[in-house]
Amino acid sequence: MKLGLLLLATLPIATYAQDSIAVSSNNQYPNTFSSGSANVQPFNNKARRFNDWSISVGGGAAFMVHSDLKSITDKKVNWGYNSYVSLDKQITHTVGISLIYQRGETTQKAQLEGAAGVAAGVAEAKTKYNQIALMGDINFSNLMRRVDNHSPYRWALHGYGGIGLMNYNTSLHDNDQFRWSTVPARAPLFIDQKLDINSVYYQFGVGLKYNVSRLVDLELRTMYIISGDDEFDGGGWADPADYNPSSANAKYNMLDKRRSDNAWTVNLGVSFKLGKHMSHLAWHDPLQEAYYRANVLENASTELVVCEKGDNDNDGVCDDWDRQLDTPAGARVDGAGVALDMDLDGVIDLYDKCVTVPGPVENQGCPTNK
Repeated sequence: MKLGLLLLATLPIATYAQDSIAVSSNNQYPNTFSSGSANVQPFNNKARRFNDWSISVGGGAAFMVHSDLKSITDKKVNWGYNSYVSLDKQITHTVGISLIYQRGETTQKAQLEGAAGVAAGVAEAKTKYNQIALMGDINFSNLMRRVDNHSPYRWALHGYGGIGLMNYNTSLHDNDQFRWSTVPARAPLFIDQKLDINSVYYQFGVGLKYNVSRLVDLELRTMYIISGDDEFDGGGWADPADYNPSSANAKYNMLDKRRSDNAWTVNLGVSFKLGKHMSHLAWHDPLQEAYYRANVLENASTELVVCEKGDNDNDGVCDDWDRQLDTPAGARVDGAGVALDMDLDGVIDLYDKCVTVPGPVENQGCPTNK
């Protein structure tokens, strides 16, 4: 019987408690009892604290380096150019991704060995290329930055790596097989590589960024381009006969053992950060932010002041929360500073002659005898 009454009494309480924390519509968010956090907000663009999109443009020099024909020969530099534009998305404070387009041109030279080299002289080739790639970005400065570093965060070291497709056009001129001649009929060697699955290339490199302002970054970037193609430097077709010593084909592709002609670029660029927020996610260091907030709390000088307004009626309750500021001297009070009246007859216990029995004020709180 007692157990049944207990269940009957507690069931409405439990039901009401569950209803009080339930979310009745899709427009409401869980309260502190159901979610465990009072800081609940919708996950949308309005909740973002940082900008995470940018557009980058830049340009500089390009060189054919690890190839059969090279841009740097006999301590002389044959300058080329490279330019790029990219759309950048910062995913976290350390990882980003970019869709990048590059356009450039290189000039390279080489000379065959032996009699063939004497006849041909110094050959010169040019390569014009267009590249589009998906490139990853790692912010090494945010990965390695010390949390107790109080210096302004304006420089950042980035690492890049990506894969893409390219098309290129090459030309090769020498004084023998690849020259303009009618007798015998000869012409320079031209190669036109279309943009397709056979033109996959890879690139990786590093960049040093400087945070100029909320909207602009400057960057010095160097990239190494792996073409995966022995025709990229203009040295000739990569057919079996071009590597056969007994064939009559010119052997420019055999000057270097690599079957991949690789290039190197050095660029100076500008990034325009998009968005209305004060900072960009790439420049945010969450560990430093946590350290800063902890440091503020550790060095806070504010002290708790008790009874700032004093206790004018000396009842032991500070005037800051005393509900009866003129309690008579000697009267016992409750936690709010109000004089006690145990029998609730309107006469405080200090003046009540019958503390436990109610009575009129005229009779000092004691009942009258009729």
